[in-house]
Amino acid sequence: MHGSGLRGALAAMTAFLVWGLFPLFWSRLGDVPPLQVLAHRALWCAVAVWLLLLVRGELGWMRQVGLRLLLLLGAGGLLISGNWAIYVVAVVTGHVIDTSLGYFISPLVSFAIAAVVLRERLNVPQRLAVAIAAAAVVLLGLHLGTPPWIALGLGLSFGAYGLVRKLAPFDPVHSLAVESGVMMLPAVIYLLWCEASGTGAFLHGHWRDDLLLVAGGPVTAVPLALFAFGAQRVSMMALGVMQYISPIVALLLGILVFHEPFAGVRLLAFGCIWVALAVFTADALRRYWLERSLPG
Repeated sequence: MHGSGLRGALAAMTAFLVWGLFPLFWSRLGDVPPLQVLAHRALWCAVAVWLLLLVRGELGWMRQVGLRLLLLLGAGGLLISGNWAIYVVAVVTGHVIDTSLGYFISPLVSFAIAAVVLRERLNVPQRLAVAIAAAAVVLLGLHLGTPPWIALGLGLSFGAYGLVRKLAPFDPVHSLAVESGVMMLPAVIYLLWCEASGTGAFLHGHWRDDLLLVAGGPVTAVPLALFAFGAQRVSMMALGVMQYISPIVALLLGILVFHEPFAGVRLLAFGCIWVALAVFTADALRRYWLERSLPG
């Protein structure tokens, strides 16, 4: 692997590792109401990204954002904010393993969405992988007596976000700037309302919480910037394999650090998901090498 490719791979792997370690960060904000955590994340992420673009002098791209692109990226902002809402609430309420399951199934959910919405044809291994994952979700739902809403919510919202990004291809950092900018106004309005009603947590509690709330912006933006750098320098196949770093790390944190239960039906359901992902990945690798071996 040449130097640029190696730097790209290291950047992408670092991004996925940081995302996997996020529960260690967000769980420290358990004393702050989750909605305020989310609002501060949106606010400070927007501030961090727009300051970065301002310092780099990268504002000319804004002329390329027409109404259709703005609406799509705005919808993407809502979806990814919903994804973050589910994630943060899950982490601060002790459901880290469920977030891991959600991000394990998200690639398979994306395939299901592509088949239903975009009418893309799935081959036999892809259909088998989606069916196994669906069976695992049903199995877990029957065991719990209710669908695994956290995992489904994360998988569906991230899959729908991927669909929006497919319909509106744009530079990842610039997209984040638009998405965070769209969500910044309602976040500021909500935080001002909290302050006026006397329920605001910022500057009214421990200084550590204030620092973490502000840091949530760059903590969100930096791994995305690393991912964008890596995505331009390594293959999609490599990125597809690397994406499993995040849920694996989150699963290990859930078991070893947060001591959440992981046995019985839950372990069986995860096993089914891993089989589905093995089928999915093996098929993707097979098709990748076939394409590489074709002349021309």
